[in-house]
Amino acid sequence: MKKNSITYITTWLGMMFIVISLGCQNALDLKPLDQVSDANFWNDATKFKLAANNFYGYLRTFGNNNGDGHLGTDLGPDRGALARGTNTVVSNDNNYNDAYKWIRSINYMLAKAAVYPKPQEIKTYVAEAKFFRGYVYFDKLLTSYGGVILVKDVLDVDSPELKATRNTRDETIDFIIKDLEEAIVDLPIENTILAGDKGRISKGAAQAFLGRVALYEGTWQKFRGNITRANTLLDKAISNSEAVISSAQYSLFKPVALGDSALKYLFILENQKSNPAGVTKAANQEYILGVRYESNNLLRTIPGSISFYSLGPDLSRTMADMYLSSDGLPIDKTKMPFSRQKLDAEYKNRDNRMSNFMMIPGRPYWQNAVNYHINWDWGPADMMNARIHDPWNGDVTGYNGQQWSAERQVPNNQEGYDYPVIRLAEVYLNYAEAVFERSGSISDNDLNKSLNLVRTRINKNMPVLSNALVNNNGLSMREEIRRERAVELQGENFRMDDLKRWYIAHIELTKPSLGVRWKGTEFETKYTKTPPPLTAEGDVIADPVKERKFSEKNYLIPIPTNQMQLNPNLTQNPGW
Repeated sequence: MKKNSITYITTWLGMMFIVISLGCQNALDLKPLDQVSDANFWNDATKFKLAANNFYGYLRTFGNNNGDGHLGTDLGPDRGALARGTNTVVSNDNNYNDAYKWIRSINYMLAKAAVYPKPQEIKTYVAEAKFFRGYVYFDKLLTSYGGVILVKDVLDVDSPELKATRNTRDETIDFIIKDLEEAIVDLPIENTILAGDKGRISKGAAQAFLGRVALYEGTWQKFRGNITRANTLLDKAISNSEAVISSAQYSLFKPVALGDSALKYLFILENQKSNPAGVTKAANQEYILGVRYESNNLLRTIPGSISFYSLGPDLSRTMADMYLSSDGLPIDKTKMPFSRQKLDAEYKNRDNRMSNFMMIPGRPYWQNAVNYHINWDWGPADMMNARIHDPWNGDVTGYNGQQWSAERQVPNNQEGYDYPVIRLAEVYLNYAEAVFERSGSISDNDLNKSLNLVRTRINKNMPVLSNALVNNNGLSMREEIRRERAVELQGENFRMDDLKRWYIAHIELTKPSLGVRWKGTEFETKYTKTPPPLTAEGDVIADPVKERKFSEKNYLIPIPTNQMQLNPNLTQNPGW
């Protein structure tokens, strides 16, 4: 299969050369390396492969996001402290510490590679190491703290980096890009990776990630007035995203047998029968890079937050209203019938992604622990074991999601679906946005080879996004491109980064989180016991008393004070 998702087993015996000192006071000042057997360890290419295997544990996955908090944004009701702007300066920050421990491990392998006598034997593993160093600097450090101290070599107790000033944001991004571009040269094309190595980083994965990095920073700079810098970065986002698209190594997951439910089953695809058509992971060529889980593997289990709460988590009105009507227009401009009067009324005549990602009141749903499928035929036995969705059963918004909910019978935490670190749909959306932001316009041809493929995957009758559709209906092309991104990637932890790079987090995250229309609807007549707090318009207020004060300083999180005490040249982020 073409998916790049690795089952990694950390071989601690083989990794004795890397000492991660959990008790260390300074993330940059680790204890000296363990020298046991080190001189004899790096004697063949397989040892470099073992070292590279360990780096796959650094990828973002379920319950393992970066320190800036991607969940709990305006798309859900329960915003965390980071999204509310109520976080404070902390003494110790594990996100910061882990990043530099990981970078040290990578640098150590690269130092050994530099003196290995047969560099051609290990060039792929060196490329993987450079990919992961760029990945950690971006995903764990730059997106959270801005410019940071760049550590390019293995440090000792006298290394000047221990007392260095922070590198600038531009220097940090340039270093990340350099690592990724060097990695791309020596990484294999997906279809040349041997079966036993499927899941390792491919050339396409590095190009796709570079496209993400360049789009992030290009738009960050553009919306803060640095147009020249932005354009250079957006050009890189376009060229690298286009390289992935034109390589034809990956394709959107849309088996004919699954029809309009393809997107639902993509995220819970297992090698056991996880969907009515019996499609397995071999059919998934959309995940360019992912973290693999296999059912009943007690060494690698899905976190409880996914197992227990993936059917029915609350979503906000902001998320619900993002979905277009079936005529390709927003609900405030649609010519299709639209109503909020009945519990299920607003789900009608909408983008099919709404019914893939959200639960519709009154419909049957299945979940692994109790309400699992019996026969997968929606017959009497299945229906008897279904959960009929009640939208106001202890909820706070009346909108509920189902994206990661397994439908087959399997013990909690032992589901076997994978986490998509990078998938092709994101690359299509990155390309469309980068093209538009680079010039302020985008051709229909560019839309059709990227964004519209995502839009029409399960919306074959919906009009595509085009310049005519935008112009004839008073739409904003930028807003429609952003809408597609929010809808398609809603459960994959992009939203906080998107709000920040677009420089609108201080606007969107200070708005109240709303739920369903209550006043004058079936909600009011059916649920009469304890009416929730409402706006003047009669909409549910999901967070009536919690603070929302995200401001300029919250675009970066503070450097932990213990690091600043150890290094007096390490300045704090503005406003902290």
